Amino acid sequence: MIWDTAGPANTTATLTEAITYAKEHNIGWLVIASSSGATVRRALEVGVDGLSVVCVTHHVGFSAPGADEMRREERALLTDNGVQVLTTTHVLAGVDRSLRLKFGGLYPPEIIAAALRMLGQGVKVCAEISIMALDAGLVPFGERVVAVGGTSSGADTAAVVVPAHSNDIFRLRIEEIICKPRTW
Repeated sequence: MIWDTAGPANTTATLTEAITYAKEHNIGWLVIASSSGATVRRALEVGVDGLSVVCVTHHVGFSAPGADEMRREERALLTDNGVQVLTTTHVLAGVDRSLRLKFGGLYPPEIIAAALRMLGQGVKVCAEISIMALDAGLVPFGERVVAVGGTSSGADTAAVVVPAHSNDIFRLRIEEIICKPRTW
């Protein structure tokens, strides 16, 4: 499925495609990028029965020093509905981004991120959040997950990913892109 444009207008359709694909192909894991929790809340409304859901947020301090973009009430609502919420450093940015901003240049994780963005920002997000969820032990090693990401806010991309640990990133496999925007 290819959306004409990127962005949050595709959120419900992307989640519907991702959830349907996961259920039809017996993939038990849904990994969703959501800094505020709104995209995961929408997934709960679409219906995630039978799926284990992991929400990967921005790290604390992403938008401003010390700031957590997900309100405590939202985190509680998600966890009360069985969602595992992961707030941690971005595997394809983190310290490398700090070095680039301070000293200039480009560092290996950011090169990997740029290469993945050639397929779209959402594809990069799907790969990254899958790695982060695996590194945190929230999805099982060696199993397929359906990952959902976006270009800015909301969701516009879903992919079937076999994540690898960050220390073995080149074993990651994007088996299928379920949906993505034509432009981003």
